[in-house]
Amino acid sequence: MFLLTERRGPVEYLTLNRPEVRNAFNGEMVRELRAWAESVDPGTGVRVVVLSGAGPVFCAGGDLEWMRKAATFSREENLADAAAMAAMFSALDRLTVPLVGRVHGAAMGGGVGLAAVCDMVVAAEEAQFALSEVRLGLVPSVIAPFVLAKIGRSAPRELFLTGARFTARRALEIGLVHEVVPTSSLDEAVGRRIDALLAAGPEAVSAAKALIERVVNAGPGEAAAITTAAIADRRASPEGQEGIRAFLEKRKPAWEEGR
Repeated sequence: MFLLTERRGPVEYLTLNRPEVRNAFNGEMVRELRAWAESVDPGTGVRVVVLSGAGPVFCAGGDLEWMRKAATFSREENLADAAAMAAMFSALDRLTVPLVGRVHGAAMGGGVGLAAVCDMVVAAEEAQFALSEVRLGLVPSVIAPFVLAKIGRSAPRELFLTGARFTARRALEIGLVHEVVPTSSLDEAVGRRIDALLAAGPEAVSAAKALIERVVNAGPGEAAAITTAAIADRRASPEGQEGIRAFLEKRKPAWEEGR
């Protein structure tokens, strides 16, 4: 098992657990991540997932032994291998509950892809990032859709083409991460993100996450239909009505009781 999971109330902590190779991907970890993502069920009460890496590094990208083996694959074998990784990133990207990235040490190659599929990312000041594939004669192809969706085209025209390392501050500037803090404050900052998410209606959070994807790919007319239906549905929902009543009555909504 290359993943560790720990449930604390409504929060699930997911940890990449290959510290001896800087939490680099291999085929088994890719399969485990996809299987975990496809098993997440909000019906079990999980409302937030925190993704981190064991040891001194978040994720160093592809495992060297895995890449060495891939160099001997046929084109068909490489297509299948890449498709498995794409499916893993897609499964993480489609999570209905928010995914919070806790990045320290380094996020290289596929590690940047993991940051890209997180809904929010808190990074330690010393963290380093790189889309270094071109320096190996490769391209960041499988993660490209997720990185481009997160940060647009401008920064990748530099970072994809040079493979240069960049700092957590630069990652913040381009929108890959959302907050940069001293390493000693990393867990505290992640905790603030968790608190903010748990203060919101769980169904509303999932609906808002889905709304982003639907609206960003819609034309103006279609977007109007999507958004008007979304707010009408939420206003009529039990959770929406509870939230409005709680606000008017100046009390906590039901989903915050006991926190």
